[in-house]
Amino acid sequence: MLEIFGMNEVSVDGWHKVDRLQTTQLPVLPAPWQLTGTGYVMAVRLPERQLDQDCFLDESLRASRLGKIAYVMFVDYQTADCGPYRELLFIPGSCLFSGKRCLTISKIYVSSLSSVVNGARNWGIPKEHCEFDVRYGADGIDRVRAIKHGKVFADLHFTNSGMRLPVHTSLAPARFRTLGQQRNGLTFIYTPRASGHLRRAALLSAEVDPAHFPDFTRGKHLLTCRISDFCMQFPPAAIQPLDLEGDLE
Repeated sequence: MLEIFGMNEVSVDGWHKVDRLQTTQLPVLPAPWQLTGTGYVMAVRLPERQLDQDCFLDESLRASRLGKIAYVMFVDYQTADCGPYRELLFIPGSCLFSGKRCLTISKIYVSSLSSVVNGARNWGIPKEHCEFDVRYGADGIDRVRAIKHGKVFADLHFTNSGMRLPVHTSLAPARFRTLGQQRNGLTFIYTPRASGHLRRAALLSAEVDPAHFPDFTRGKHLLTCRISDFCMQFPPAAIQPLDLEGDLE
C-alpha cells in the first residue's frame, strides 16, 4: 500500500513517512531472510499497567495482553538480506492473534530503511528508522545509543564476561519463540530460528526517553545476556485476516 503525504513524502509500511526518492530505490526482499550478528537480550519485570498503557502497544491488542516480564533487545546484524543494520526492540508480553497467543513487538527501531519497509511487508513488524552510535570494548564496556532527529532517546551501557555456551532456539518450545503482529487488517505469525553462543552480561546503566521507547528502567532487571556469532532465519509469516472478536474472547 502506498499513501501520499506530500510532494516528497510517502508511506510504504502503513505507519511512517519516508522520503519518496528513497522508496523508489528500495528492493522488494521477500522472506525467508538469513541474518548473522551479535546482540544483547534483557528480561525486565514491569508493572502490568505500564505494559498495558505505556509500551506503544496497539489499542486493539491491550485487552488480550498477558505477562509481567518484558524483553528488550539490541541486535547488531552484520549480514542480512537488506544489508547490515542495527536494531533496538521491546516485547511487552504476549497477545492473541487470530486466536493464537504469541509474543509481540510493540516498539522497534532499525538503522536501515530497507529493513523498515521489508519488515512491514513480510512480517507486519512496526519498524521505525533511527541512527545508532555503538562503541564496543572501551574499558570493557559496550555502549549503545539510539538517536532520532539528532536526539539520543536510549543510552545503554553493557559489560559481559564468563564462558561462551552454545545455544539453539530448538531447545525452547515454539510457543516461546513465535511472534505475532497486526498490520493493515492482517495478522502475521512467524517463528524465527537461531543458533549462536550465549554469555553472561550486565546492564551497567540505562537512560530512556519514554516518549520514544518504553522506559524499562522503571522495572526490576531480571537477566541480561550477550548473544554472539549467531545465525538466524526469519521464515515467511502465516498471514490471515484480522479477527478482532475472536482475539477479545
